[in-house]
Amino acid sequence: MGEAVICRIAKKADAPTLIGFNVALAAETEDKKLDAAILSPGVERLFNLPQYGFYIVAECDGSIAGSLLITYEWSDWRNGLFWWIQSVYVAPEFRRRGVYRALHSFARELASRDDDVRGLRLYVESENTGAHRAYEQLGMEETSYKFFEEVFARQM
Repeated sequence: MGEAVICRIAKKADAPTLIGFNVALAAETEDKKLDAAILSPGVERLFNLPQYGFYIVAECDGSIAGSLLITYEWSDWRNGLFWWIQSVYVAPEFRRRGVYRALHSFARELASRDDDVRGLRLYVESENTGAHRAYEQLGMEETSYKFFEEVFARQM
């Protein structure tokens, strides 16, 4: 089964792995090819903008096995923050080894120590029933909200 999964806040030196994980995630989940000219500086820039969020990585057998991104949403109704879990990826060779569970637990522990955090949220593809079950097993509940977006085309 391998050694334990160790989670930590990502460092700038982890950016190449995070970029690779994002490329793989988009290809696997949406059959989408990400533009490296946007993705690479987008990942790297976050390390200089901690007010927008941070990455968490999980290490297993001496390698980065998975990662997730935390971003922030202010809730006026709750006078606090929700942490959004995004860009979840576990490398194929580390799947079914508790890597996501460890990442989620680490994020939950960090959030629970911050008095301004009211909870964790995430969005998931509606057809990804395996992920739905995993999130439910970790104590998350499906909400009645639907997710809408409007994307602006901007030159980077």
